[in-house]
Amino acid sequence: MAAAVPDEVVHQLLAVIQANPAGVSNEHIVKQLPELSGEQRVGALNKLLQQGMLDLLRKGEVLFYRVKDPKKSTAPKGADNEEKIVYNIIEEGGNKGIWIRDIRLKSNLNMTQLNKILKNLENKKLIKAVKSVNASKKKVYMLYNLDPDRSITGGAWYQDQDFESEFVDVLNQQCLRFLQMRRDAAKEKRDGPLLTKQMSCCSVKDVHKFISELGISKVSLDEDDLETILKTVVFDGKAERIMLANGSYVYRAVEQPLPPPGIVRTPCGICPVIKNCSTCGQVTPIVCQYLKDWLD
Repeated sequence: MAAAVPDEVVHQLLAVIQANPAGVSNEHIVKQLPELSGEQRVGALNKLLQQGMLDLLRKGEVLFYRVKDPKKSTAPKGADNEEKIVYNIIEEGGNKGIWIRDIRLKSNLNMTQLNKILKNLENKKLIKAVKSVNASKKKVYMLYNLDPDRSITGGAWYQDQDFESEFVDVLNQQCLRFLQMRRDAAKEKRDGPLLTKQMSCCSVKDVHKFISELGISKVSLDEDDLETILKTVVFDGKAERIMLANGSYVYRAVEQPLPPPGIVRTPCGICPVIKNCSTCGQVTPIVCQYLKDWLD
């Protein structure tokens, strides 16, 4: 039994595993500690697993043992080896989650077995399934206590995987109104064209303060959120973005002799999959689903 294994044996085994941060197989342990009997080796491994000192991983058909990172949460108590393997794989996905296909490939479990394990871990509130805006029909798994990354939820602009176009429109209009108010106030002072232009410029911090004081958003918006909205105002042709000497940007409302065509207004600036989009900056007959939803 694991309790009967001498501490000296446990320490020897732990030292071998610690010397290999990527993890070691049972075969490697046998080569490094040939003097240990199979019973001693299994007993020491079980003791370290029960103490939560090791991660149990699977690479193909081979099990690997790795010293647990103390900064990471511990594997679920009372879980069997396969549950620990799946839990550890999901834990490595962080708050961006991991697709069930990737879990299956890494764990080498069949789908029936994997679905049962995932269901058990969900019932124990150790993991959760989250729908991704990148693929609404698919789910990613992550630890239960994590908040999903913006690339999964879409951030403030999505509610239940639906793009909140009306909410974005309201923020777009209010940001533009603030820029116009600042521009009109600068014009009234009649301090010359250069100074007037400088005084009409607004930082993202200025706009964030204005929107926060309006209280029109039920969700918490940070400066990055508001800069995203300001970019949509620029895309509309109603404002310009100016780089300062220190590398930061300010925004300024511009006069519009003619209204911009409707196609100019696109959600690309706030699209969570913009990096993978072929419509941005290229001529293509393919229009992404986000752009279709926006135009509809």
